[in-house]
Amino acid sequence: MKAVILAGGSGTRLWPLSRKEYPKQFLKINGSLSLLQQTVTRLVPLVSRDDLVVVTNEKHRFHVLSDLNEVDGGPVDNLILEPVGRNTAPAIGLSALYCLERLGCGMDEVMVVLPSDHIIRPDDEFRECLGRAAGIAREGFLVTLGIKPTRPETGYGYIRAGKPVNQQADCFSVEEFTEKPDAETAARYFSEGRHFWNAGIFVFTIDTILDELRQWSPEIHQRLSEGFDEALSSFAEMPDISIDYAVLEKSGRVAVMPVDLYWNDVGCFESMYEAFERDGDGNIKIGDVFSMDTRDSFVIGSKRLIATIGLQGIVVIETDDAVLITTKDRTQKVKDVVEALRARGRREVIEHTVVYRPWGSYTVLEEGPRYKIKRIEVNPGARLSLQMHFHRSEHWVVVKGTAMVTIGDVKRYIHENESAYVPKSTLHRLENPGKVPVEIIEVQNGEYVEEDDIERFDDVYGRERRSRDGG
Repeated sequence: MKAVILAGGSGTRLWPLSRKEYPKQFLKINGSLSLLQQTVTRLVPLVSRDDLVVVTNEKHRFHVLSDLNEVDGGPVDNLILEPVGRNTAPAIGLSALYCLERLGCGMDEVMVVLPSDHIIRPDDEFRECLGRAAGIAREGFLVTLGIKPTRPETGYGYIRAGKPVNQQADCFSVEEFTEKPDAETAARYFSEGRHFWNAGIFVFTIDTILDELRQWSPEIHQRLSEGFDEALSSFAEMPDISIDYAVLEKSGRVAVMPVDLYWNDVGCFESMYEAFERDGDGNIKIGDVFSMDTRDSFVIGSKRLIATIGLQGIVVIETDDAVLITTKDRTQKVKDVVEALRARGRREVIEHTVVYRPWGSYTVLEEGPRYKIKRIEVNPGARLSLQMHFHRSEHWVVVKGTAMVTIGDVKRYIHENESAYVPKSTLHRLENPGKVPVEIIEVQNGEYVEEDDIERFDDVYGRERRSRDGG
């Protein structure tokens, strides 16, 4: 069995916690592990680390690797980097080819496909469900897990179960897929007992999914027939379509396995609210939060004290650079806010004040005309690219650890409370040769201090010579 984890989210519905360059699969919102790390640990007892495939993109590549390498069991080497987002149908087809060509799988190999950013518990029961679904998949079915509804929810898609497809009568044919219904329809589905939430978790053999793509989505199948490398290079030309629309809603080989598990897609703050334990007033308070006469509210703080008075059903999300305030029943509209802010060119929808890079991270402490001040943290053994800036100089002061700096032809160590100066148009590099993180305060000065003023001459992480990705 191979497991394909889809990890290419856009970070819109949980803004300002998630951003385009730091979407929700990397958030640690219900424990010490990110949602991606939880997905891996949930699977690994059933599927070995070598049998995990993660589909992401170049922007998120190093976030994914960092998260995976922090989880016990060694690194996950099987990454598929989509050049552009094309929804789940092309991603799943490409993953099937990867398993065939790169992992040496046969056509009868079972694939589990699942998102990277859901909360599911208990883990052992989930693995048991996947094991049973694999047996049905080997009989030629496209199996999808259907979550037993706990309420008439209008924010999820539904699957209507038909007749049993196996002797145990624990898996059924699919009669209908329904996208997010209105409140009256959701209430009817809930009372009828034949409808289940569509969790977006699929189990099938490689042969079955490729055959169904051939029949129902020939444009995708044609690209896949050229082989993995060619399909990847022409990926942008594939249709932008989900596996539900491309195959599942058309195929007669789809089966639903109802499961009675806790499942939450964390699709908005209202659904995130359901995942946490509440206090006696129905509140969830994370961070330095003081509430008075406040009920059924969700407040997340970052660095500031947040005080609430007389609120009910309110969501307050505070980060270093943005605050969101809304009612719980309007959190689906956060996506619209993000789109409006993006149209205005607001940086806050793209990245946090803390920006992660393959070598570590930086935080913008202050900026203004002709200057920017950052706190830079370089991981042990990591190094920034050998680079040059044409419009700014930089002054580095080490506040923790020991750094190795290259400035022009000179290479030297600088220690705590020591500094180095990098003039404009001078080759330079910052490295951490030690065993603890290096922290540096960087002061930039010049007529242009944006991240795209960079030309790389050597980079151990394979990044482009010129890009907006500084460091």
